[in-house]
Amino acid sequence: MRTFFSPAAYVGILAVVIVTAWLVLTGAQQVRDPGDFARFSGMMFQLLAPLQLAVVLFLAGLAAAGAVAHEKDRKTLVLLMLTHMTNSEVVLGKLAASLISLLLIVFLSLPLFFLTAAWGGVSFGQILRVGAITLATAIAAGSIGSTLAHWREKTFQALATTVLALVAWVAIGEAIVLFAPGGQIGGLQSEAVAGTISPWQACQTAAAPDFPTTAIAADDAVGRMVAATGVSPVSVTWLYLGFATLITFATNLPAVLRVRAWNTTRERRALDRETLETTEAAKEETEATPQEIHAAEGGKVRSRRVWNNPILWREIRTWAYGRRVLWVRVAYLLIVAALLVGLFQSADGRDGITAARATATLVPLALLSLVLITAQSVTSLTSERDGKTLELLLVTDLSAKEIVFGKLLGVAYNAKEMLLLPPLLAIYLATTGPLRIENLVYLLITLGVLCLFVIVLGLHAGIRYARTQVAVATSLGTVFFLFVGVAVCMRMMVAFSGSFQAQLQPFLALVIGGGLGLYVALSAGRPSTAIGIASFLCPVATFYALTSYLLGYTLTVALVTSATYGFTTTAMLVPALSEINFATDRPVVED
Repeated sequence: MRTFFSPAAYVGILAVVIVTAWLVLTGAQQVRDPGDFARFSGMMFQLLAPLQLAVVLFLAGLAAAGAVAHEKDRKTLVLLMLTHMTNSEVVLGKLAASLISLLLIVFLSLPLFFLTAAWGGVSFGQILRVGAITLATAIAAGSIGSTLAHWREKTFQALATTVLALVAWVAIGEAIVLFAPGGQIGGLQSEAVAGTISPWQACQTAAAPDFPTTAIAADDAVGRMVAATGVSPVSVTWLYLGFATLITFATNLPAVLRVRAWNTTRERRALDRETLETTEAAKEETEATPQEIHAAEGGKVRSRRVWNNPILWREIRTWAYGRRVLWVRVAYLLIVAALLVGLFQSADGRDGITAARATATLVPLALLSLVLITAQSVTSLTSERDGKTLELLLVTDLSAKEIVFGKLLGVAYNAKEMLLLPPLLAIYLATTGPLRIENLVYLLITLGVLCLFVIVLGLHAGIRYARTQVAVATSLGTVFFLFVGVAVCMRMMVAFSGSFQAQLQPFLALVIGGGLGLYVALSAGRPSTAIGIASFLCPVATFYALTSYLLGYTLTVALVTSATYGFTTTAMLVPALSEINFATDRPVVED
């Protein structure tokens, strides 16, 4: 049922967005002739095509990675290895099953895009090119996520490395456009190379108009780029499709060849290590007394002191998420380094780093950090459930407060790089000039509240949803809707500039509809008045905060964001402390 409901809901959301944009346009100006229809259609296509690509890119990678990681955590992937299924059937079958909904989304959205072509301003060639690029991107991103999940040991490792790999994939094309605009790489135009490598650049180029360059509108940046460089949208589309096919083949090949070695060998090593530790412990217990061990080791007893909160001790003092989680941190630091290089390379020698460039660097870094922190938080609980260790915690005398706060502080410790680097960059920008000290204080407060919000959001989804895939999709989908979806609404308001009062009503209707969906996702069948208020308040407050930012009211942004998301955090945290027994089916013992 969910396989067909999700694509239908997505297409419905796109239709609502188009209707909302039409209401905004008619409220801001009068539609007099077919040219107005054509301009509206062109603007909507240029807005929705990249948005759909971004949604499909990350959802495909995370869906494929989450599907495989869920099997591994529940120890059911090893059972598949014991059957007569071949490696290709296991890898490609799991990949295809995880991408069915997303591929349906792309196919079902095509008729809606064709409807915009009927209004003029968009050709069928543009729609088919963008659709082909989106499909190829979904398959390639899913292949990346699937292979990384087969290779990595833990769910968080799989999700985090997938996000970082997809961000790096997009960032390569952006770096080419930034550092070599109008130049040549290997005898080819840099824009053509970027369109061949990056899905984002390929989508932007493929969506360029088919009509002659002399008819390109003055505000069509992509069209001007095509006219200046001579890059053909059709040629870039074919080059990118070939590159995406190469990525799909190159990522699936090692997974097909090594899937049994990666999983059965790792399981056997873990079992042998566990058996060896158990044997050595039993041998020491039977052959020597604690006093003898103490004397033999020079007065040092081999023991590990556990803290008063064993949950927090395990999160901080052990490799709860595997030793290879260090590679996630290294990859994150490399992306941060690349962003800083781009920031400094774009600095003007006389004026230094501009405020616009500082914002363009800081906002993506903060959003990436929030996504990774959310993934760390939700998997910290779902991995316990899938590994059948959550039940062991619930039969101990640990209280719900110890479990929740132990996980919360543990997530903050394990994601310390994601928590600290955006504020440190903001402090640096404040000391060098682009950011004022007053705005720095507002930014640090807002970042702190948002980081706490996403940590509690991940724990909330992990508690309320028994299935790992649903919990991950709910938490990451909430972050995407609140910080990207609302920003798209603001982009539409800027595109259809006009009276703000005329635009406010249709956008509030869209945001309130999103709040209803958010309430259904966060309540998970257990209604709460506080969560209901927070679900409708967050989209409206985010919309108001972005509007205030555009108007330059930075204090209003900080106050509204802190108050709204602080209340939402409390609304999710209090039920987590009181309902964890019910949410996890913990037996209630009566005296």
